[in-house]
Amino acid sequence: MSRIRWLLVLGAVAASALGAQNVQNATLRQALAAYDNLDIPRAISLARQALSQRLGGDEQARAWELLGFAYSSSDSLLKAVDAFKQAILIDPDRQLDPAKISPKITSSFLLALAQVLVVRQLQVDSAGFVAGVGQGGVPIRFTVTSPARVRTRAVSGATSVIIDSSIATGQVNLRWPARLANGDPMPSGNYLIIVDAAAGQNTFSASQPVRITQGQVDTLPWLDKMPGYDYLPETEYPPQSGRPLAQALMYGGAAIGGTVVLRNNDLGSGGTGPALAVSAGALISGFLMSLKKPSAQPARANILYNRLLRDQLARRNADIARENQTRRQQVRLTVVPLPKTGGTR
Repeated sequence: MSRIRWLLVLGAVAASALGAQNVQNATLRQALAAYDNLDIPRAISLARQALSQRLGGDEQARAWELLGFAYSSSDSLLKAVDAFKQAILIDPDRQLDPAKISPKITSSFLLALAQVLVVRQLQVDSAGFVAGVGQGGVPIRFTVTSPARVRTRAVSGATSVIIDSSIATGQVNLRWPARLANGDPMPSGNYLIIVDAAAGQNTFSASQPVRITQGQVDTLPWLDKMPGYDYLPETEYPPQSGRPLAQALMYGGAAIGGTVVLRNNDLGSGGTGPALAVSAGALISGFLMSLKKPSAQPARANILYNRLLRDQLARRNADIARENQTRRQQVRLTVVPLPKTGGTR
């Protein structure tokens, strides 16, 4: 009598936990129907037959889970645990509701869960915060079923950032500041949050895609010159001198005066023509020399002024670069989880 009552309980459980909705494979649907009808041997046979066919990942997990239910109901505990282990490896987030499932089936499932290394229930919450300010970060949660070396990282193309690396088991809670190794915030783009767990030869990985978006950064402009100051010319020309013309007048006057003296003393008989010619040549040479532009010379005071101005400009631009770097590191980040497309193995 108790056996019949137990089967009735299992049948009620099966109707709610192993319904055939959304099952595409005909053999698997028949196996689920056989279990609902309490035909356990037929359910086991059809489930194994379905596993030999081409099933999608979700239907494979359904078939192994059905075997776990069926073996538990027929008191084949070891086979039930092995079947549940396969279902968990395919779908690590699979859950059984203890309020709706018999204790025997729940016990088999929990035994299987304790014997495999998987990362379950990986969740990355939406977050918005200013990078590098306060305790802002991205909440990351997951469960490791057995002690393992767990490494969590964010990957996008050639970029791979270690979020955490530790020995862990059970529930793990992390808060990721979403910054690169040099302190800069993560660039905008799509990333994959990957959790790798390893214990001996056993390894498992789970992943969750996310999108990171940087807010607008209001940076200061680079300076080409100091506001309100201009560079001075670093060469100068001395003022033109009348000395060559004065010398020409002096020498010309001396030549004419000497000629007059010689003529009055009867010491010369050549006339004043040569003296006048010499004087005229001296005057013309002096005049031309006075028109010649002086050569450029270094303006030492201006050179020193410009050097101080350039040094001040370099210091201001260095301050601007540091301020812009701080502003870029304190940009607002928005992190949003994306729909999963797989990512467990």
